Amino acid sequence: MKTILFILIGFVALTASISGLLLMSNPDGAVLQLSLKLLEGTAFHDYFIPGIMLTILVGATNLFTVWLLIKRDPTAYNWSLAAGIILCAWVIAQIIVFRAVHWMHFMYFVIGLMIALLAFQLKGKWMV
Repeated sequence: MKTILFILIGFVALTASISGLLLMSNPDGAVLQLSLKLLEGTAFHDYFIPGIMLTILVGATNLFTVWLLIKRDPTAYNWSLAAGIILCAWVIAQIIVFRAVHWMHFMYFVIGLMIALLAFQLKGKWMV
């Protein structure tokens, strides 16, 4: 279970960080095939701010958690639980703000749920 948790958090850390950086460097969304029409009716005129939010909220939280897991830090499972919850909240917020659902929303929501459940299960059973 520890290995699965590490792989899931590593995957999210990598994909969220890269996607967020791509959105910041190309705020028109074209590099990720995102239309600016998705932003109509939102507070955003391009994807720069969502890219910052994705990088910091999801990417950095998961990167930090990977680091804690590697160090076998006693707080790693608490951070893992938080990372899973943050990912699920991020997906829900995207669906609400952009009023659109994509298959990747389901995939990342399930991954966030798996991270949270694995972390919850492993909490208290520190790495031996």
